[in-house]
Amino acid sequence: MQKRSFGPDGIEITPLSFGAMRIPHEPKKATPIIRKAIDLGINYIDTAPFYCDHKSEGLVGEALKDGYRDKVYISTKCPVGMEDEYDLDELLEQSLTRLQTDYIDFYHLWSLNGEKYREKVLGPGGFLEKAVRAKEKGLIKNISFSFHGEVEDLKKIIEDGHFATMLVQYNILNRENEEAISLARKKGMGVAVMGPVAGGRLARPSKVIEEMLPEGVSTSAELALRFVLANPNVSTAVSGMEDISMVEENIDTASRPEPLSQIEHDKIKATTEELKALAQLYCTNCGYCMPCPHDVNIPANFQLMNYYRVYDLKDYAREVYQKMEDGERFVPQGKTAEHCIECGECLDKCPQNIEIIDQLKEVKEALKK
Repeated sequence: MQKRSFGPDGIEITPLSFGAMRIPHEPKKATPIIRKAIDLGINYIDTAPFYCDHKSEGLVGEALKDGYRDKVYISTKCPVGMEDEYDLDELLEQSLTRLQTDYIDFYHLWSLNGEKYREKVLGPGGFLEKAVRAKEKGLIKNISFSFHGEVEDLKKIIEDGHFATMLVQYNILNRENEEAISLARKKGMGVAVMGPVAGGRLARPSKVIEEMLPEGVSTSAELALRFVLANPNVSTAVSGMEDISMVEENIDTASRPEPLSQIEHDKIKATTEELKALAQLYCTNCGYCMPCPHDVNIPANFQLMNYYRVYDLKDYAREVYQKMEDGERFVPQGKTAEHCIECGECLDKCPQNIEIIDQLKEVKEALKK
């Protein structure tokens, strides 16, 4: 794989990075996968304290013994503004111990949005001040951040210039950060992309996605990865890889010398814009209907219905709907359409005059177990 620049200090990393959020939880299974990725050229490993039931950093640390540590850059994270308050100094020390290393190459202030950035990161005693102090001690080489929030807030963080790299969402189904990614590169920042296959959505069967496949591209997952890497402002795509076959397949895709052509890339973007416009006929996701007095997450239910009806991602939509019903983590929180009692409080709030109650009935009928 041809390396790409990453950050202001001349560091170069591979366009495909290893995301250690889905690896097996036993060292004897995880180590061969991680080392295979490194042997095939990957030189950036992304982990976090809470991945894999809090085991990911330790698994990565074990895999990087026997000389492998010197072959890669390590990225890990410190939660900012979560329900439980975390001390950066304490968590950094724990990460260093689990990773069995003296320093972190790219330390991310994790899951920022505009409010967290203003209230938790900036100012005396904030996360940024502590990160700078840790960098001065040599415990961190580069201060980075990951982001989940409004695009304008992301641009503000980029413009402020405190960070060397960022980790943001970007894929065929979600291109809202595209302009901010371009801005970051102009500012000399490294750009790592999470969710290039949309959290697995783009690997699911879908006739709509399959119709986008250009000649020479065999799967929607391959298309998704190549689409992200075709953006010249993207430094690397972080892919969570569960086994060696996935490592080999993704590296083969990232190593292809011929990118998507501009015509192919523009065609995919045009198609996704059409799909997005079609989805917004169903719901614009403005959130004005919320909160629901019975805790139904109306926008999330409608978003899943868009995946089902507009993008033909039926299996994915049903699975996430069931996980919402079961109250699982890492899916939209709140209740499914099953819990709508037709009180009608949401109807007058909708600027699109959507018949919310009727459409929630459609969601229930289509997505229920």
